[in-house]
Order: sequence, then structure tokens, then C-alpha cells
Amino acid sequence: MTTAAPMPVPFPFAAIAGQPLLRQALLLAAVDPGLGGVLIEGPRGTAKTTAARALAELLPGAPFVTLPLGASLESLVGTLDLGQALAGHELRFAPGLLARAHGGVLYVDEINLLPDALIDSLLDAAASGVNVVERDGISHRHAARFVLVGTMNPEEGTLRPQLLDRFGLCVQLRNIEDAAERQAIVRARLAFDADPQGFRAKHAQEEAELAAALVRARALVADARALPYGDAVHEAVSALCIAAGADGLRADLVMLRSARALAAWEGAATIDEAHVQRVAEAVLLHRRKPGTESAPPTAAPAPANSSARNTTNAPASANNAGDSNNDSNDAEDWGAMPPEPVGIERVKPLRPLIASQQAAAKKA
Repeated sequence: MTTAAPMPVPFPFAAIAGQPLLRQALLLAAVDPGLGGVLIEGPRGTAKTTAARALAELLPGAPFVTLPLGASLESLVGTLDLGQALAGHELRFAPGLLARAHGGVLYVDEINLLPDALIDSLLDAAASGVNVVERDGISHRHAARFVLVGTMNPEEGTLRPQLLDRFGLCVQLRNIEDAAERQAIVRARLAFDADPQGFRAKHAQEEAELAAALVRARALVADARALPYGDAVHEAVSALCIAAGADGLRADLVMLRSARALAAWEGAATIDEAHVQRVAEAVLLHRRKPGTESAPPTAAPAPANSSARNTTNAPASANNAGDSNNDSNDAEDWGAMPPEPVGIERVKPLRPLIASQQAAAKKA
């Protein structure tokens, strides 16, 4: 008989430094899970898993569920409970990971390596908040409102554009190249590893303020009458989406919802163009056509009158500041040349040619 090992305590979200755009995207998705989740692109060791696990701790009673790469569609969406069916001759639904993640965070590492069928089901549930199962003689639906966080390393492949577009927000992380910032992050991590509880105690007040700000922001977003906006906001959204060459209208809708989530997070009375500008890059990064103009970089939000403001609104690091400038360069390899048509000369059939040569030889 084996005993379950205790889960390691998570690193405090308030102590995550060097990735302000990542913090902003995760907080906005937590304020409004209906955005469709966050896709995080970046190399190894850039706090992707740490940030996702820390986010779940800010949500009251929220589970943190990880989808393994080898998971089946049945384990994700749920299926027929065979034991009950065989024992009692009745059909009963066995919940999957989507049901377990309800109210929390569903984390998928290397999501680009999953089969498309699993990604489709993930994105459907993340956007609608409902999981619908029609299989094995079962017709079942249940609530599945969670924050979807998917990560991928672009060096290992990417997602099809149709799947990329269905993620609400996207963040590209870079390796931190500022020596002082790297040293500060390493020192913080070593301090946490040496004394997790003591480190968490130092950030307990900031964590409580972030959790309280999330509760307030979620309540604002849930109120349909709160946070009005005018035509200027619509005009700013459509102009940014058109300039980015975004297909369809999903980008417009997600940008409006993201701006609303940001305004709710900051306790604003209305939504203005500044909110739109600050969320635009995360909305358009994975939807932008090559060669189109990128949105200006933004800083992550902080709750009003919070001691976490200094850490949340810290200037973007060197690895984040270059995200928008490098988007168009990442679309194709340096030095790549477009394919060109090559003329092809029709070749005469070989057998008649040989026969004519043999006849000429006989005459000679």
C-alpha cells in the first residue's frame, strides 16, 4: 500500500517577477474565464507552470488540474461508467478532467503536441463554460467554467491557425537577458526553496489583496449593467483588429471582453480606449497577419490601492519588451525565399525514340 505524497506549496503569484505580460493575461482570464484561456509561448524555465499553479491559489477553493499528454478524449470529457453499467444495467456518466477543473485552473503543458480532437473539446468548454457529451449512449452536459492555460515551445511545433484563433489571449515569453533582473529572480526562488512557508508569509498580504481584487472584479464582470462603454471604444477595437488583419470577428469580441475585465480589475467606472490599447497585444499576437502593424507594449494591471502595485506594474523586462517588435520577423525563417515557378520541357516518349534510332541504324 502506498501513501499519497503531499503536494508542494505553490510559489506566490505576487512574487512572480520579470513576466508582467504573463501576469496580466492570467489575471484577465481569471476575471473572465469566458475569454477562452491563455496560450503561453516561450522557452523552458520562464515561469509558465509556476504562474499557472500560483493563479489557482488566488481563486477561492479552486482546483488545479493538469492534463497529461497521453490523456484520452474519454478521460477529458467523461464517458460511460462501465462498472455501474455492468453491475446495475444502468447508464451513468463518469466525469472527466473538465468536470474536475470546474471553478479552477486547467493546465495543459505542450498543448501543441495534443491531438486536435482534445484541443477542440478543451477550447469549446473553455469558451462556453459547459461540457456536452454525446457518446456511448449517453447525452450529458455539466458546468465546466475554468481558466484554461496552455503552454508550448514554438521550437517543437505550433498549432493550426484555426485552433490558435480560438484561444482568447496569447503571450510570448523571452529569456530574461538583464543580469540584475535574472539575479533577483534566482535569489527569490532560492529563498522560496529554502523556506517556503517563510517566503509565502512575506507575501501573504499581497496575495490576500490580489485574491480580494479578483473577487471584486468577477462580481463587476458578472453585472451586465456595470462598466459601460461608448462608440469610441468600438472604433478603437475595430481599428486595431483591421490593422492586424485578424480574420472574422472573434478578435473584436475578445478584445472588448478583455478590456472590460481589465477595467473591472482596476475598479474603473467605465471602459475607455486606454483599456483597449493595453489588452490589444495579447488578443492580436496569435491572430496578426505577417507584415501588419503590432500594438504598443503594455504593462500588467494592479489592483487599486494595493501594495502589489509596484510588482505588478513593473516595467516590462528586456525579453518582454521585444515581443511586439519581433512578431513579424518570427513569421518566416531569416533568409527564406518564396517558391518560384520553374518551366518544364515536355520529354518525348522513350520507346518511339529508340525505335527510330534502330531503324536509322539498319538503313546505314
